[in-house]
Amino acid sequence: MIRNNRHKYSVSAMCRCLQVPRSTYYYEAKKRDHQDKEITKQIIKIFKDSRRIYGQRKIKEKLKDLGFIVSRRRIGGIMAEQGLVSKYTIVQYKPMKTVVNEEKISNRLNREFDEKDELEVVVSDLTYVRVGRRWHYICVLVDLFNREIIGYSAGPHKTAELVKRAFASVPYNLNRLKLFHTDRGSEFKNKSIDQSLEAFGIERSLSVKGTPYDNAVAESTFKTLKTEFIFGEHFETQEGLDLGLFDYVNWYNNVRIHGSLGYMTPKEYKKFKAILTAS
Repeated sequence: MIRNNRHKYSVSAMCRCLQVPRSTYYYEAKKRDHQDKEITKQIIKIFKDSRRIYGQRKIKEKLKDLGFIVSRRRIGGIMAEQGLVSKYTIVQYKPMKTVVNEEKISNRLNREFDEKDELEVVVSDLTYVRVGRRWHYICVLVDLFNREIIGYSAGPHKTAELVKRAFASVPYNLNRLKLFHTDRGSEFKNKSIDQSLEAFGIERSLSVKGTPYDNAVAESTFKTLKTEFIFGEHFETQEGLDLGLFDYVNWYNNVRIHGSLGYMTPKEYKKFKAILTAS
């Protein structure tokens, strides 16, 4: 109360009225100022460590891990004071048209994105990135179980070969995969891909034509990747893109907390689920 009314009344008068020793007020004020400085310092560090993408919710969770209970409103005020603006507030992308895959394959996933077992369902999509003066493309494979990027590739051509290289990068036994879901992009229509999936016993699922919500997790992952990795970066060579993508995927899987996973990283969530299953 005294702190909030210092601009109206003298501290001495308010202390006498409230029967609070001036020394107590100044001690508490000094203590709070120190805490405010520490919270501001931690918010700046958390924001920068997040590659300038965390907003109030995620910063609040990270502060809680450090022992600070801070409201989102207060965090927002400090971020505004410090000029901390998340990339998500300024990024916009225009979609690019693609040829449609007319294969008669149903949507077996049927928007059931949650409560999957590890590697039960893998979703995928492609996006574009500027390398030098040309468009290059990125393909990622996402495990619905914990939103982990289990495979990825990048290259100058938006073809089935990019998808096959993403599968080749998966560090798990492909026999464990049960269902592979994508939209109807033509890059996913390829005989050799179908033969590879059949060899590993992986069933196929395609979104309904013109319905991006059928592949919402992959779409969301690419929005994240565009905002956090592609936006603001300039890649001169494919090698530079490959190195940056490797670093980002490692950070995404092991450091970045996800709201959909209870503010855990994909790797933390997998360990958490393993402990629950074993107990």
